[in-house]
Amino acid sequence: MNENKEPLKENISETDETANIAEETAQSSDQADLTNIEELNNLKAELEAQKAKAEDYYNHLQRLKAEFDNYRRRTQKEKEDIFKYASERIILSLLPVLDNFDRAVESSQEKQDFEAYAQGVAMILKQFRKVLEDEGLKAIEAVGKEFDPNLHEALLKEESDQGENIVLEEIQKGYILKDKVIRPSKVKVSG
Repeated sequence: MNENKEPLKENISETDETANIAEETAQSSDQADLTNIEELNNLKAELEAQKAKAEDYYNHLQRLKAEFDNYRRRTQKEKEDIFKYASERIILSLLPVLDNFDRAVESSQEKQDFEAYAQGVAMILKQFRKVLEDEGLKAIEAVGKEFDPNLHEALLKEESDQGENIVLEEIQKGYILKDKVIRPSKVKVSG
């Protein structure tokens, strides 16, 4: 009978072992489920954090876009105002010259003194030139200088004993504004 008990003990121990394995597997499965749930919760939390961060970035981008649009509109308006009123400063500096011309005309109608009138007009011309010089306008020196196509425009050519390409006569005065030729001198050149 002892022989029958031995296989039974073996069966019981195998069953116990199988139960232990099943229990360990169940515990391990529960732990894996808990780990998976924790990982899912962590992933959800990270996803929510990333969504919030993305929304913050999007809102920041929207604000920057609105600020840039406002900046663009403001600078466009400023640019338009600059073009619209660019001549204001020069006109303000020319108004005294205009006032003096008005006075000269009134004076010439009251008194018929040509010499005083001519002297007044010469003074106004000097004042006018001073205003233009203050704005950066300079007359181009031409007569007696060598012809420079950057500064002069030759209208006539004449034989002369002064040498080749020397400006003999200035037909129309040329001007430089700051560092740019705005009107070349029209000249007669030796040939």
